[in-house]
Amino acid sequence: MKTKSIIQLIGASAVALFCTACESKQEEAREQNLEQKADQLENAADATRKQGEKMADSTEKATEGKADAIEKEADKVREQK
Repeated sequence: MKTKSIIQLIGASAVALFCTACESKQEEAREQNLEQKADQLENAADATRKQGEKMADSTEKATEGKADAIEKEADKVREQK
């Protein structure tokens, strides 16, 4: 009697596992859409980083130019001694 119960339990577990492992076409499409959305968001994040880096580079160049001009003015002041 125990053997029959164990076999039924194993069979029921196998059927349940098989059913949960199979995905419907709708579920696959949903997952694919979510994956595409995630990819688009990652691409947007990368673009935002690149834009920020460009802005930082531009600001750094402008700041360096201003700092160089101030140093030249300081040199002129020193030369007046």
